[in-house]
Amino acid sequence: MEIAIVVALLIGVGSAIATLMLGGKSDENYRGAAKRNSINLSLIYTVVIILSFAALGIYLVWFV
Repeated sequence: MEIAIVVALLIGVGSAIATLMLGGKSDENYRGAAKRNSINLSLIYTVVIILSFAALGIYLVWFV
């Protein structure tokens, strides 16, 4: 059991170090890509919420 905990801790520490090393590198197009991704996600969430409300309305009218 102790070996599994030590291995898990080593993997966690290694992952944290790798993440920090990769995170230190900057990308010139990051701002534009992040903005585009945010817009795409917002549109997806908007469509999903509208469809969810429509499905809820149909369920309430026809099945309740």
